[in-house]
Amino acid sequence: MASAWLVRHLSGALLAWLAGAALQLQQPALWPAGVYAALVAAALLLPLGLRCWSPGVQRIGALLMVLTLAFAWCGLLAWTRMHTLSPALEGRDLDVVGVVEAMPQRQDVGWRFRLRIEQAALQGQAVQVPSQVYLGWYGASSRDDPQLSVPEPVQAGERWRLRVRLKAAHGHINPRGFDYELWLWEQGICATGYVRQGRGDPAPQRLGQSWRHPLEWARQQVRDRMLARLASSGTESTVAGILAALVTGDQAAIERSEWDIFRATGVTHLMSISGVHVTLLGWLVALAVTALWRRSALWGSSGPLHRPAPTVGAVTGWGVAAAYALFSGWGVPAQRTVWMLAVVTVLRLSARDWHWRQVWLLAAVVVVAFDPWALLQPGFWLSFVAVGVLLASGQPQSESQAEAPPSVPDTQAENTPRAPSSLWRGRMTRVWRRVWGLWREQALITLALLPLSLLFFGQFSLVGLLANLVAIPWVTLLVTPLALLGMLLPWSWDLAGALLQPLVWWLGQLATWRWASVSLAMPPWPLAVVGLAGAVALSLRGPWSWRVWGVPMLLPAMLWQPPRPAPGTFDLLAADVGQGTAVLVRTASHSLLYDAGPRYSPESDAGHRVLVPLLAQASEQLDVLMLSHRDADHTGGAKTVLAMQKQAVLWSSLEPGHPLLSEQAGQRCEAGQQWIWDGVHFEIVHPLAQDHGQARKTNALSCVLLIRGAQGKALLTGDIEAQQERDLLQRGVPAVDFVLVPHHGSKTSSTPEFLQALQARIALAQAGYRNRFGHPAPPVLERYLEAGMAWKDSVHCGAALWRSDAPDDVRCERLAQQRYWHHTPQP
Repeated sequence: MASAWLVRHLSGALLAWLAGAALQLQQPALWPAGVYAALVAAALLLPLGLRCWSPGVQRIGALLMVLTLAFAWCGLLAWTRMHTLSPALEGRDLDVVGVVEAMPQRQDVGWRFRLRIEQAALQGQAVQVPSQVYLGWYGASSRDDPQLSVPEPVQAGERWRLRVRLKAAHGHINPRGFDYELWLWEQGICATGYVRQGRGDPAPQRLGQSWRHPLEWARQQVRDRMLARLASSGTESTVAGILAALVTGDQAAIERSEWDIFRATGVTHLMSISGVHVTLLGWLVALAVTALWRRSALWGSSGPLHRPAPTVGAVTGWGVAAAYALFSGWGVPAQRTVWMLAVVTVLRLSARDWHWRQVWLLAAVVVVAFDPWALLQPGFWLSFVAVGVLLASGQPQSESQAEAPPSVPDTQAENTPRAPSSLWRGRMTRVWRRVWGLWREQALITLALLPLSLLFFGQFSLVGLLANLVAIPWVTLLVTPLALLGMLLPWSWDLAGALLQPLVWWLGQLATWRWASVSLAMPPWPLAVVGLAGAVALSLRGPWSWRVWGVPMLLPAMLWQPPRPAPGTFDLLAADVGQGTAVLVRTASHSLLYDAGPRYSPESDAGHRVLVPLLAQASEQLDVLMLSHRDADHTGGAKTVLAMQKQAVLWSSLEPGHPLLSEQAGQRCEAGQQWIWDGVHFEIVHPLAQDHGQARKTNALSCVLLIRGAQGKALLTGDIEAQQERDLLQRGVPAVDFVLVPHHGSKTSSTPEFLQALQARIALAQAGYRNRFGHPAPPVLERYLEAGMAWKDSVHCGAALWRSDAPDDVRCERLAQQRYWHHTPQP
């Protein structure tokens, strides 16, 4: 019964599978594996219990069976990845032997690479650790020992003996931010860490090449050869990085500033291995092989007939596309494309005429069956929606043939020679129709993806249509084939670089236009779904009398604004930035950012990773950026934030001549400065004017901000220490409802007298997971608990939202978004 129903109602069954997978991804914790196995058995037995029921009940039962099977399958698949690191081994010196299993990523201060561990020992005793870890190997520029140098090159397939320190796969959890822990989960990585090479540590030892990952080794050789040749020929590093990404999938080779340009112009999908390149390469190979198979005489007259040319071309094209995806690193986007192409190839080679909807849904199901977590990736929805819109907006050949009136051959017209001018006009007409078709397809994709672009990124490109019309054929038909040909003929890399350089320059000019991209608040997903339905309605064929209704469906997603505090109240969002401070303060119509988090590496900081996306998703326009003091864990992301929030006024205790002040003049913090926004009173209570230039430590100059609303008070303390706390007590610091724990919970701060005077309800510490300073110190935590304060920290809470009109409540993003792949730190 069920099998016959699936044949007749394939689309419904495929949708049920996708719904079951999506439902399982909402689980905050995995059930026991036996429960999922029992669900599989129950689903398979369900049709037997429905044999005597009505056809309507049987249809519902069949859908429930498919949904349950998908739910249980995803749960069982998740259990295969549940390999955790024992908390007792975190932060300990472990001696491991392992193989580098993927192409390492070069950074300014060292390497990042995946290591499959074969042996692990703690003080000579064997221990169990996750089989796959993500390691950093840094040089002297990132460590305190000047005797160390930048590590020697690491190659895929090499076996190494290393001393490492590991920790659980823990990332930052912010509202609608990038889920680093999900990314690690998809890669199969269960722990991260770094290579130890201090004075008392054994030197890293290369044990030889294992040749267990020859494809990754070949990728690395191609990348290094390409970069070396392009550097010797004087090609810009930007262009060289893009070519390395196109050939080997090394997206880290592209500079961050270039990614900003590509996002502004809507061409990010072209500048790395994506479904566009994989699909196009397979299509070109399929066309070439089909043409050669039809024209070749090597097989005699029966060769092409024994194996039809379309079959040979399609299979060969898919094989080349799969090989390209494997060589480029077998990334998740490439995997999705390969499985989708496999489904399309198999269905088209079958004898049955499949509806485009069935082909589209079956490709999505195959992708989700191999990687259920693809449903949580923007790339999945962007690619499948784009393909679906193109399929739905086109007119099936059978329908067009049915609507066309029968034609009678005109033999006289066929035998009449055509004038050269007529031939020229015919060719130009065909060219124009092709150009118009490309423009229409790109316009439909741009319109259909607008709601999703707002949902995932909070922006859309106004120049994206123009940029893609030029960049897609330029990159896919010229640059990418030449870059791939360079593996055989290295001189073609020079030609590919020469062709890519003017395109990069042109995209840079487009990105400088003021309205190149529009940033709007990210709408809630229900509004985005309604907007997507409206955009699709506008894109499909049909009368404008009903297509026009897509406009009012699209507008709510574009005009939505997040709710703001009522006048007289304010809220605080303590962002999860790791070991550093960053707090967004909002009133009814104003915003202030207190500190800008740390700098993680020369390539990345909290502004780029967390704060700019956080501000963009709510379309926040900062009035003030206040930097409490100069320490890097408070100012690391300031430059990035100021570059994106040029209207913000800088307040700080920075000394004259600081690099940030050279870029933008600022206001110096001094006790007594105050202002009112929307009925909320702001006052700086430290430092005093005479403290500037006298303090020996930068912590002593921390700008301390007191915020008082009609229903609550908060104190943001920076890194003040015991002496500054005593000074505030002498000046009469008032009791508050919320306090940002001074100096991340260091032993040098949070004196009992200070805590007794504050009488706060909520105390929040911003500190990184297993940070090297040991913040917050256990004795400090005890003091806050003894003072009767509710303790929150970013390690267990993620981003924390506190509202002055609900002073006893804190919304912890890590708890609100808890999923089974997220790390749960010990209390």
